[in-house]
Amino acid sequence: MSFWLNKKVFITGHTGFKGSWLSLWLSSLGAKVTGYALEAPTTPSLYRLGRIDALIHSVMGDIRDRSKLREALNAAEPDIVFHMAAQPLVRESYRNPVETYEVNVLGTVYLLDAVKELGKAGKPVKAIVNITTDKCYENKEWIWGYRETDALGGYDPYSNSKACSELVTDSYWNSYFKLSGSTMVATARAGNVIGGGDWADDRLIPDCLRAIAAGEAITIRNPNAIRPWQHVLEPLSGYMQLAEKLVTEGSRYCGAWNFGPNDESVRTVEWVVGQLNSRWGKNVNIQLEQQIQPHEAGLLKLDCSKSNTILGWEPKWRLEETIGQIVAWHKRYEQADDVRDICLHQINEYTNWIDSRRYS
Repeated sequence: MSFWLNKKVFITGHTGFKGSWLSLWLSSLGAKVTGYALEAPTTPSLYRLGRIDALIHSVMGDIRDRSKLREALNAAEPDIVFHMAAQPLVRESYRNPVETYEVNVLGTVYLLDAVKELGKAGKPVKAIVNITTDKCYENKEWIWGYRETDALGGYDPYSNSKACSELVTDSYWNSYFKLSGSTMVATARAGNVIGGGDWADDRLIPDCLRAIAAGEAITIRNPNAIRPWQHVLEPLSGYMQLAEKLVTEGSRYCGAWNFGPNDESVRTVEWVVGQLNSRWGKNVNIQLEQQIQPHEAGLLKLDCSKSNTILGWEPKWRLEETIGQIVAWHKRYEQADDVRDICLHQINEYTNWIDSRRYS
């Protein structure tokens, strides 16, 4: 973790759920973080409650604003860029497909082009990690996990736009960055990410926690849908490890990487809701959404063999542990504990678990 001390890091989408956790983790390691994003997308938000704006340099701007984005990137002169700005919800993409493509595809183009111009000015970024999604694959409802070499696709506008972002990144790597040899580029495809401090609409865990808090029935849309659930710290540790390898060892680590849980954490929506209900200690009823729902994948798994064997990354917490961490986070939040302290405590638990395994 000493690698991050004084590293200049630029994060797009830093006010979101994953971006807030990453900003807090990197700043705790001594990185000099600049964030570029719109205002926090939810109220409440982890970004505001965790007072993350006091830890990093934050620029509020739209990823589609080319001039402002370029200005912020030039001022930061980063060593490493994590691209996380996105319209991240499947159901929202059905409602607003044009905006979804603008943000997820053109936003990627604008960022990569700004990085390219920074390199031409003699201030090259050392590494870029574009965070996409496991939904970027052409989903055939296979029982085995998708590998990084499988076909991209995406049924809904969100998933498809993330596949497009993958293709844009590959094109910029081959057309510009690979030729210069000064900027290493990779994409990261993570499974369903859950954790404390997520208040987004149309996400399973936040919807369940809101129902529990209100004493209402938990409404689920696709109880038999199977997803690769993982705590937010799992993929973030992979992104950080990947970025370090890009900087220290170069082009061997360029390209696409999967970050997902082991098979025992690939569970149905109904199982996750039942566990969350049980861990919270309240007997909240579960009911099925009656309205016709837009298409979502029924079965989705990732094969993370490449990350396991080449990068040396592996998931640490089983799903039962992850759900326990979420319940612990939100119970402390209900008790008015300091949100930043809650997050740092769980980060320390996670890293201590890694150290105990490494030296055991």
